[in-house]
Amino acid sequence: MLIQRILWILWPAFLMAGVMEMAVFAFVDPEDLHWFGQPIALPRQGIYTLAFFGFWLMAAGSSALTTLLSVSPFELNRCPLPGHERPDGCPKQVCEHHPSGH
Repeated sequence: MLIQRILWILWPAFLMAGVMEMAVFAFVDPEDLHWFGQPIALPRQGIYTLAFFGFWLMAAGSSALTTLLSVSPFELNRCPLPGHERPDGCPKQVCEHHPSGH
């Protein structure tokens, strides 16, 4: 399930990074960009590459937040330990003296 959620984050983010890359560089020439008043000392392809990964990171952050907010309360509050390994006092701890395990 974790791998599926990671793919839910990274794949749409990858697609949106490509769209953002095309949209931005349709209007901006990479050679006209400056960083702290100095021209960026990278070739066009280097700027395209860094911009793509920056766009991908931003879109992945947005997708990750959406995925985090879509987690159900049941999934969020579920105890990761099996019943017999839960600490004393845990309401869902398996009791050995009951036939049903509760």
